[in-house]
Amino acid sequence: PVAATYFKQFAKRGGKLIIIDPRGTAMKRHAEHMLQFRPGTDVALLNAIMNVIVEEKLYDQKYIDTMTENWDEMKAHLADFTPEAMSPLCGISPEEIRQVARTYANADAAMIFWGMGISQHIHGTDNSRCLISLALMTGQTGRPGAGLHPLRGQNNVQGASDAGLIPMFLPDYQSVEDDGVRSAFTDVWGTGDFSNQKGLTVVEIMDAIHDDKIKGMYILGENPAMSDPDVEHARDALAKLDCLVVQDIFLTETANYADVIFPSSAWPEKTGTVTNTNRQVQMGRPAVSPPGDAREDWWITVQLANHLGLDWNYTHPKEVFAEMKLNMGSLDNITWDRLETTAVTYPSLTPDDPGQPIVFGDKFPRPSGRARFTPANVTAPAEVPDADFPMILTTGRQLEHWHTGSMTRRATVLDWAEPEANASLHPKTLRKMGVKAGEMITLETRRGKINIMARVDRAVAEDMVFLPFAYVEAAANILTNPKLDPYGKIPEFKFSACRARAADPVTEAAE
Repeated sequence: PVAATYFKQFAKRGGKLIIIDPRGTAMKRHAEHMLQFRPGTDVALLNAIMNVIVEEKLYDQKYIDTMTENWDEMKAHLADFTPEAMSPLCGISPEEIRQVARTYANADAAMIFWGMGISQHIHGTDNSRCLISLALMTGQTGRPGAGLHPLRGQNNVQGASDAGLIPMFLPDYQSVEDDGVRSAFTDVWGTGDFSNQKGLTVVEIMDAIHDDKIKGMYILGENPAMSDPDVEHARDALAKLDCLVVQDIFLTETANYADVIFPSSAWPEKTGTVTNTNRQVQMGRPAVSPPGDAREDWWITVQLANHLGLDWNYTHPKEVFAEMKLNMGSLDNITWDRLETTAVTYPSLTPDDPGQPIVFGDKFPRPSGRARFTPANVTAPAEVPDADFPMILTTGRQLEHWHTGSMTRRATVLDWAEPEANASLHPKTLRKMGVKAGEMITLETRRGKINIMARVDRAVAEDMVFLPFAYVEAAANILTNPKLDPYGKIPEFKFSACRARAADPVTEAAE
């Protein structure tokens, strides 16, 4: 919603806004083009747009020659993805595909913003590759007003990723498989060598628990009992653990499975930095004290380490920050003292540099210094509608409730505004079902079923269901598919085959 304000202002100043989404949004009234494509056909649509750019020679040959590689293979790959060939797949007319391609390619500067709708597919990595290729072939990166900009879900996702909270990377996206990288960290940490194997994602961890390969877990600020796909599978895994420790600010659904709960502090109660999506590092300070026995997360971790026999003597987050700087080049010239007076964007080239607003202007972080075009083929969703499950289910957030609702559903005003679990369907779909808005329906996939209130929404395509995942009483992830993207290891939250019917008020309520 905050970013949307800037988009609206941009459109009101005469900028051209293109929205590509299988679900209609309120933002479309500000858009030059609204492409409401068929779910799961992202690659087909984006390749068709790039096909037009190639065929009409709208690409930036000078940029391609100096900054990229593998262009000839990319051009050859795109030849078959004409708008006429892809239109029946994605549901967008060839002429509109051409108009969008021309608008984007001919812009003086154009930015691509995207959210989890791009990545939460088994072809999510290919979706991202298409967006990257689209920006590269038109030279829309590495200069003011251009580039690619994933919209993060909360205020420190970027900082958490930079700090190494991704299972296959150490801080600053350094490979855990590189012996030299691990050696640099063991020197700083004063430890022996550690595993050179990539870590597991949450979905893979749950499978490993069921396979008796993992006996204990320590979960900080996460709620997999609500956020995992095929959540009954995840809940069974949590229940199977010999020991589960949960560190959080509320008694979440996951904490209900815990053997030990550490009460941690909320954002307004702690000292530390956050890094937002445009690489700006900012200091946060406590506005209030943590309630009761709650403590700051770093303090809890230090106490636990010392009880395990480690000699950790950190007394303040600034000491942790100083250690992070030793192996994180992104924090060069960014000191705790600087952050106490101003925010700094990385990379910062000198002790006084406020930070570079643009990256990849002269080279990319690859051995050749060039960005590589990576062709992407159309991949069908892991499961497609059939006679038994003829509809498409997609999930997402609501304006009022964020993620699993562990915070927002405890906010009185927000819960007043959206108190009841609901699923959005097109009015024609509801009429076919014989259901009126406000009545209960049963949604079912191959993983399970839920009962939920139906809401009429013309922005949702016919025979499609949009389901928010913040409601524990009708948990969307009971239904979602745990199949993973083979590269990014992200589950296919955005596409499941489902069926819907009017709920029997007695039988279904009893269930």
